Amino acid sequence: MLIVFGMLALLLAAVGLYGVMAFHAAQRTQEIGLRIALGAPSGEVYPLILREGMKITLLGVVSGTLGSVALTRSLSRFLSGLNPADPLTFGGAALLWIAVALLAGYVPARRATKVDPMVALRYE
Repeated sequence: MLIVFGMLALLLAAVGLYGVMAFHAAQRTQEIGLRIALGAPSGEVYPLILREGMKITLLGVVSGTLGSVALTRSLSRFLSGLNPADPLTFGGAALLWIAVALLAGYVPARRATKVDPMVALRYE
């Protein structure tokens, strides 16, 4: 049951991050269109969108890891026989979330590279 709720929480967080990144990419449509019109290859536009999402993700991973390490002392009585500050668990969770964030940022970044410069420059 806990695995199902954990996966549901991960999916919900991924959808939220996707929404934020898609909104951010839509807000920068004119800038991206201008860059493409001036000759920027898609290899330069793609990291531009992903970088913003990864800033949010890394800030969340760091603050979440620090917060969970701080709370492990109060939860250690519920974990009989387990190390509450297991670095493998914290590292695995951080890497999983970074992978999910890269996947959630893929579609908005790819969509941003396909912007037609003329449409983007007329975009209001």
